[in-house]
Amino acid sequence: MNQLKRKLRQGRTTLGLWVTLESPSITEIATDLELDWVVIDAEHGHLDLKEIIEHLRAARNTNTTALVRIQEIEIGLIKRVLDIGADGIVVPQVRNAEEVAQAVRFAKYPPQGMRGIGAERSTRWGMQFKSATAVANRETMVIPIVENVDAERNIDSILEVPGIDAIFFGPADFSASAGHLGEWEGGDVKQRIVTLKNKIRARGLSCGVIATSAKDGQMRKRQGFQMIGIGLDAGLLIRSSREMINALR
Repeated sequence: MNQLKRKLRQGRTTLGLWVTLESPSITEIATDLELDWVVIDAEHGHLDLKEIIEHLRAARNTNTTALVRIQEIEIGLIKRVLDIGADGIVVPQVRNAEEVAQAVRFAKYPPQGMRGIGAERSTRWGMQFKSATAVANRETMVIPIVENVDAERNIDSILEVPGIDAIFFGPADFSASAGHLGEWEGGDVKQRIVTLKNKIRARGLSCGVIATSAKDGQMRKRQGFQMIGIGLDAGLLIRSSREMINALR
């Protein structure tokens, strides 16, 4: 079973890393640190499929679930990241239930969806064709990101969509959508996210967010977030480097 799905169903808090840099050593380090998940970011930045697949290889046969944040809800794109071995997709900027349902359809094989079947890495190039496709619909994760006021407004109908495994939050984009461009949780966005989280948790789904610091991560854990990102790879490098530089100058 997908290890992240199992842990979330058990009510456990999971920790993960947002991967934006090309070196697969980053994902390898994440697995050695026994992080529960990584999200390989294909929405922003420069990662291409050849680089993403190396991250997926680094996570193979470990207890770290490897997710890919896609650029947009597009059937060919979703099919390709799943074909090369992603354990699931993280879907940015969803606005309504129809978009979420479409992402689920594109990520699932028939009869639950319309994902095409190919002899690629996910089926071990056809050598595990039957066994891989038999469990794919159950194991493949679909995690929408709530990061705009439209999704906030439509959250009740979004939560009715079958096939969602968790809901992630994007505070910066949420803030921009709410009129606070350039802020992480501007205005009343912090409380609005907590209110949404409570509604989502009441429906039995897990919630995730990136922590901005260890203290913030502790607060998120107390609030009941089950997927807590410890940060972005580049951001963590910058933060630790600044701490050392400031201490020595």
